[in-house]
Amino acid sequence: MKARTFRTWLDHLQSKGRLAVINKKVSPDFEIAAVAKKLDGQKAAYFSNVDGYKVPLVSGICSSRQDFADALETDEKGIIPKFSKAVSIPKPCRLIEKEDAPVKENIITENIDILKTFPIPIHHEMDSGHYISAALFITRDPDTRKQNVSIHRLQISGKDKLGVLLLPRHTHHLYKQAEEQGKPLECAIVIGVDPLTLLASQASTPFGVDELEIASALRSEPLETVRCETVDIDVPARAEIVIEGKILPHIREPEGPFGEFPKYYGPRSDKEIVQVTAISHRDNPIFYTIVPAGYEHLLLGGIPREASLLESIRQTVPSVAAVHMSPGGTCRYHAIVSIKKRNEGEAKNAILAAFANSFDIKHVVVADEDVDIFNMEEVEWAIATRFQASKDMVVIHDAQGSKLDPSTDNGLGSKTGFDCTIPLNSEPMRYKRITIPGYDELNLQDYLSDDASESKRESFETDKVLT
Repeated sequence: MKARTFRTWLDHLQSKGRLAVINKKVSPDFEIAAVAKKLDGQKAAYFSNVDGYKVPLVSGICSSRQDFADALETDEKGIIPKFSKAVSIPKPCRLIEKEDAPVKENIITENIDILKTFPIPIHHEMDSGHYISAALFITRDPDTRKQNVSIHRLQISGKDKLGVLLLPRHTHHLYKQAEEQGKPLECAIVIGVDPLTLLASQASTPFGVDELEIASALRSEPLETVRCETVDIDVPARAEIVIEGKILPHIREPEGPFGEFPKYYGPRSDKEIVQVTAISHRDNPIFYTIVPAGYEHLLLGGIPREASLLESIRQTVPSVAAVHMSPGGTCRYHAIVSIKKRNEGEAKNAILAAFANSFDIKHVVVADEDVDIFNMEEVEWAIATRFQASKDMVVIHDAQGSKLDPSTDNGLGSKTGFDCTIPLNSEPMRYKRITIPGYDELNLQDYLSDDASESKRESFETDKVLT
């Protein structure tokens, strides 16, 4: 299994020539992010020599759709069906003993200093400091005993203190329940897990679903977990690093700014605080970071959103074939939908269903099946030739959107849908795409000469005819 652990996945990347090893000494302040960004979408970056640290760092382990397909052991078309199936049928994890868990090889409960222990980068010019950007944030519902897994940005706010951005979702709900009782909420921050567990953490699920169980369903075996040292949380047993702690009640401290997925900064404001109680890690741990707004960041959020969006639209338009959250729309704001239209008006229903799925979605394009929605040139062509604003546009004003979209009024803005489907009663030749017979089957190499001799090139210059 290529993606059984973080390390087996790195081995896979190396075997495929997809891992760039950087032995030159690099600074965690901006230089790591700059190098990883240069390699974005091409190779993962493994930094063996981070200035001031013995711990290496890696970034970009899944920065293409093909990477996620490889991890899921399918092709790119199979990503969403396989992920959706796992979300619908979670599988139990397997709790193992601490002595069998590699992440327990080293345990620190005293003299904790996170920034001295791990090479935590500063990514962008105006970031407020060092940020953990690629950690699973695990909490537990004390009533149901079900865990919740998500990813939050984590600012290093002290030797044993982290500032955390909690959006109004499941983790925030659990925290507010605890805070109302004057209690802290226990948490575990997990760094360096396999891509399947990373992807599962971003699943859009009802409250009460344990995303680690989705990770189990994505694998050919149950995910092995182990109980933490100081909090009642189960974590992946083969992770690289676990930071244990508690989100303190009624305490807020300054956090941010931080460069976010829209390629703008999330603002500074007072946020919740995690008090760290313990750290455990493997021997010779590897730190993992995600460069914000890179392909890894966008796809990690986009693929689970596509799965959720497909299921939502299918409730309204059963003939929906595929959906795509495009990188140009930060894999959050733009949705492209492919349908097999059977009735007029279905495209507009699909647009409304997409908006209802997520308040982040700002623009929706609906196209026919013949348009490759993963090819933005094809999508733009459909808008150019099959769309008229007077009859094909849906506009909704003063709707809730993303507060990280700077064009909104604190999240309040307009949403637009584009019906780019062909009218069902159109004349047969009006929208018929041009084709060249035999084009798809043609092998270009059969027509290109391997003989590019100097004499033949010279004949162009001397006006001789090539033979």
